[in-house]
Amino acid sequence: MHILKIEHLTVSVNDKLILNDFSLEIKSGEIHAIMGPNGTGKSTLSKVIMGDPTYKIINGSIYYDDVLLNDLTTDERARLGIFLGMQMPLELEGVTNADFLRTALHIKEGTNFKLFNFIKKLDNTIEKLHMHKDIVHRVVNKDFSGGERKKNEILQMYLLEPNMVILDEIDSGLDVDSLKIVGDTVMEYYHQEKLGILLITHYQRLLDYIKPDFVHIMINGKIVKSGDSSLVSKIEESGYNQLINENN
Repeated sequence: MHILKIEHLTVSVNDKLILNDFSLEIKSGEIHAIMGPNGTGKSTLSKVIMGDPTYKIINGSIYYDDVLLNDLTTDERARLGIFLGMQMPLELEGVTNADFLRTALHIKEGTNFKLFNFIKKLDNTIEKLHMHKDIVHRVVNKDFSGGERKKNEILQMYLLEPNMVILDEIDSGLDVDSLKIVGDTVMEYYHQEKLGILLITHYQRLLDYIKPDFVHIMINGKIVKSGDSSLVSKIEESGYNQLINENN
């Protein structure tokens, strides 16, 4: 059992308050979805969890199991088993997908790394995600379509085998068919590993495939309402305006 615990987190960037007394707890075997209007701090949350130095923690704590994350570097957090599927994945000039994944997995597994097992799993996952086989020889995310970039994040997730996953708008850039492939692949991994998942999304369509146990609505940098998946339908019908007015 792993637990990601965020306690009373207040965060700023360029002296602007983004997260405001934010608290959330995610356990292994749980899927939490966070929704909310633009600019409310959803992507900031994912970056702060992973240790982006752009953001300043003014108050509060982030724990993974019994480890305080506040002052750990991004790679130290990743080594603990936390993975972020980014909203806007970056290009890594001069580095192929195969080199990137092999190096990352070799660092993680050390002397247990087996090249044959890596190649086999890489090929199987590429097939599962309906990606072109030449994707392994291409520079990471260079000239990738939006859908290819998002599938590439899920490919990394499968190879690195984290036990706590944050997916920041993984649905953006995906067409209907790719959305189903990505959603089904994430759920397959979830059932295999019984990991914890934090989904950040604007749209109900992703939650048709990755079904959350808990839905949280975020306004002005904090959670203002939580519920089960039925909360998504209510937001689709009435929008966020009422909650925004209540929290102003």
